[in-house]
Amino acid sequence: MPSVSATPPAQRRLIGLLLALLLIAQIDQPYPEVALLQHIPTMLLIVASPWLLRRWPLSTAAVACIALFLALHTLGGRFAYSNVPYDDWARALTGATLSDTFGWTRNHYDRFVHFAFGALSVVPVAEVARRRSGLGARGAMLAVLGWVLSVSALYEVFEWLLTLFAAGETADRYNGQQGDMWDAQKDMALAALGAVAGLAIGVRQQVGLGTGGPT
Repeated sequence: MPSVSATPPAQRRLIGLLLALLLIAQIDQPYPEVALLQHIPTMLLIVASPWLLRRWPLSTAAVACIALFLALHTLGGRFAYSNVPYDDWARALTGATLSDTFGWTRNHYDRFVHFAFGALSVVPVAEVARRRSGLGARGAMLAVLGWVLSVSALYEVFEWLLTLFAAGETADRYNGQQGDMWDAQKDMALAALGAVAGLAIGVRQQVGLGTGGPT
């Protein structure tokens, strides 16, 4: 069995960058009441990643997709998702806000991350499906869609359960519905759309549907 040191240097750098981002996100934490809920799963994955990648090696492309999604989640978690100041950043860069440009009335960062979850799941899930389960390209595509839809549904169930057991304000800040009664359905739909978009690009460029190993 390969040792932890067998993890490719590029993957170790990705993990290190993600850890640094996670630590930076805790400086002057603006929403400490939900910080643990948002960031503990990412920290656990970082701590376990050497063992996980030793037990189930992935290509660097797959690890990069996972790290990018977790980085997006870490940024969202710092601002409790609903308060990511992308309008302030856009105004500083261009003099205009995204909300004014597109007529948005809510913060859409959470929707973006759900879409990204679907798109960034394509490479790692298809890779595992082909290499570990022996599926062909079509089977791997179906595995990606099944993964994205099932995980999205389970996450929305988790958010619902959180509202039953957590304090109302904490649950509201974590869930980030922003008054939209169809928030869960839209989040799942965007994740599925992201997966379809990622699969379309993967099929065209033959990215993420191969049997790549760690590189």
